[in-house]
Amino acid sequence: MPNWDERYRSGEHGMIEPSPLLLKAIADLKPGRALDIACGVGRHAIFLAKHGWQVTAVDSSRLGIEILQQRAGDAGVSIDTHVVDLEKGEFQIGADTYDLICDFYYLQRDLFPAMRAGTKPGGRVVAAIHLNDGNPDAKPHNPAFLLEPGELETLFSDWEITYYREGASDEGGHHHDTAYLIARRPVARASRP
Repeated sequence: MPNWDERYRSGEHGMIEPSPLLLKAIADLKPGRALDIACGVGRHAIFLAKHGWQVTAVDSSRLGIEILQQRAGDAGVSIDTHVVDLEKGEFQIGADTYDLICDFYYLQRDLFPAMRAGTKPGGRVVAAIHLNDGNPDAKPHNPAFLLEPGELETLFSDWEITYYREGASDEGGHHHDTAYLIARRPVARASRP
């Protein structure tokens, strides 16, 4: 497991601009509740909060959360932050709680059921996660932290997938191909009498 506090202290992963995928995901959404999983220094959480979203941001790096809080304060927004170890289950995603769940470059396969359940009907999951593309020189090396091609799309195949692509990253600093997803949780239809 990488030492994220050290990476943030050295200025790695300090990007401020949100992913173009996030902009696409919220283009036609009115602000609601959002969850930013493994938020790092908060580029997505802060962007959403500045655009009227009520944001919860979680990460295992205390320094990452401190940087996020400083940046949020500088931007004049408030974000509900939590330093948690997601792998130890220190944060529970409540059922039908969020209008938007963001997962950028974090893979924990056993978290997908909670993400799906935590998205309100009609809400969206937006994700960009590295693929196991066979590149032996790229980090991460461990296939446990890399999706298999088609895996992310399959996980949401019963939802309305409004955007899906696999390929080269659309942001700098990423060496693996990436799976990009925007998926909308179906709204249950009322049964007819």
